[in-house]
Amino acid sequence: MVIVGHKNISASLESLNIQSEKQYWNLLPEQLVEESIRRDMGEMTELGAILIKTGRFTGRSPKDRFIVKDQMTENNVDWGPINISIDNNYYQGLKKKVQDYLSKGDVFVRDAYACADKDYRLSLRLVTEYPWSNQFGYNMFLRPDRAEINNFEPEWHVLCAPGCKADPETDGTRQENFAIISFEEKTIIIGGTGYTGEIKKGIFSVLNFILPHEKKVLSMHCSANMGKEDKEDVAVFFGLSGTGKTTLSADSSRTLIGDDEHGWSDNGVFNFEGGCYAKTIDLNPKTEPEIYNAIKHRAILENLVYEENTRMPDFASAEITQNTRVSYPIFHIDNAAIPSKGGHPKNIFFLTADAFGILPPISKLTPGQAMYHFISGYTAKVAGTEDGVSEPQATFSACFGAPFLPLHPTKYAEMLSERMQKHGVDVWLINTGWTKGPYGEGHRMKLAYTRAMIREALQGHLKDVEYDSNNIFGLNIPQSCPEVPDNLLNPRNTWSDPTAYDKKANELAGMFVSNFEKYYEEANEECRNAAPIVKTSV
Repeated sequence: MVIVGHKNISASLESLNIQSEKQYWNLLPEQLVEESIRRDMGEMTELGAILIKTGRFTGRSPKDRFIVKDQMTENNVDWGPINISIDNNYYQGLKKKVQDYLSKGDVFVRDAYACADKDYRLSLRLVTEYPWSNQFGYNMFLRPDRAEINNFEPEWHVLCAPGCKADPETDGTRQENFAIISFEEKTIIIGGTGYTGEIKKGIFSVLNFILPHEKKVLSMHCSANMGKEDKEDVAVFFGLSGTGKTTLSADSSRTLIGDDEHGWSDNGVFNFEGGCYAKTIDLNPKTEPEIYNAIKHRAILENLVYEENTRMPDFASAEITQNTRVSYPIFHIDNAAIPSKGGHPKNIFFLTADAFGILPPISKLTPGQAMYHFISGYTAKVAGTEDGVSEPQATFSACFGAPFLPLHPTKYAEMLSERMQKHGVDVWLINTGWTKGPYGEGHRMKLAYTRAMIREALQGHLKDVEYDSNNIFGLNIPQSCPEVPDNLLNPRNTWSDPTAYDKKANELAGMFVSNFEKYYEEANEECRNAAPIVKTSV
């Protein structure tokens, strides 16, 4: 057996029943780039980052993500269309198929950590078919030093074999791709898809079960940053993909804690990851310089094409997918916190990209409204982002991360409410979506305005301004904000036809109320009363 790279001398893949003749352990990113290029799996770009293609799947496939139903999960997981169960017999059969598949070729092994707070650190071993999948692990997880690798013992294993496809008729899957979590075996198996996000979201789902259920730590789908001089000035940004978590947390005037996954313990906020995974569609170096400048050696660009006759990535192109991405280690951000930890949040921002142009660009939420909007987790899809989407569609994802939450959403909501009240957190709803009308008529809110509103909220400058709550959602809208035109703050005032605004606002309110019905019985009275009022006629 040939071993290339650095590892714990006693470590092997024998316990995983993987007998690959050539194993590459903990290679440097430079070596992994070389392996990807040598195998015709990647190309070097003008920016110094490698460009790879993930194949058929350019995004996650939530309908093909399963959790093994066993003694640990049977009565604790919130089973349904999000947390889909699979019988242990099917899992065992697919695991053997993955093990046999990986045994036939070269494999790349990486030892890594999740969770920057050592009190909650999870050790994991990632075994991949592709070198760039392993490099993704280097970018996105916490990187042990050589001394730690010498004594490394993994608690969890992730086996990633994009070329290993399931047979739905015999393997119990929906189609040929799959991502399966076994909490009893502490193993994740991924096959049939090369999309790297399945790796990071698999571990995120694991932490979303372990930390709240066993450690009493709130796990959050959010970004976070803090003041450069004050580690207690922490801000948290919740939001679904495309709402601005990565962009708004990467602020040169503040210190980045992380861009996507965090825990909130009695010690404060800590990052789960060691890197960032940013969307690159329409990336502009002038408006998002931190992300753009992070695209260099070690970064991995996914599913982009080049500008004509160059090796310069065309960030405006959606030729392959709207979900073009870049992963990079967090130290590519100059103002990143190392280690990635901070105190308790002073401000929490719920980000939504409202394509209907109804919600205000900023509003301050009452405790009841905070719980209502957290459980609702609203944003909107716009035309062109998915097949069949020809006009804006409302999307509700509980806790701004339902696809990754094994427990019932109210568990996370209750934990968030307790912490917000204990630490006196101000909560804001931020619409990074459309103004002056819906998608197709209005335009997206300028990033400069959104940054200004968040900056003024963080600096406490919105505490003493007048607010207006006379709107269908009952939201407290500031009547003025420095560096932002006053007429943009109330969305109704931006529409050329206020009556059309009222009609569309009533429709969106109805969508909120309809979505909340499944949580109504578990919600307290304050949360219920925060619902928008739907009018029978407008």
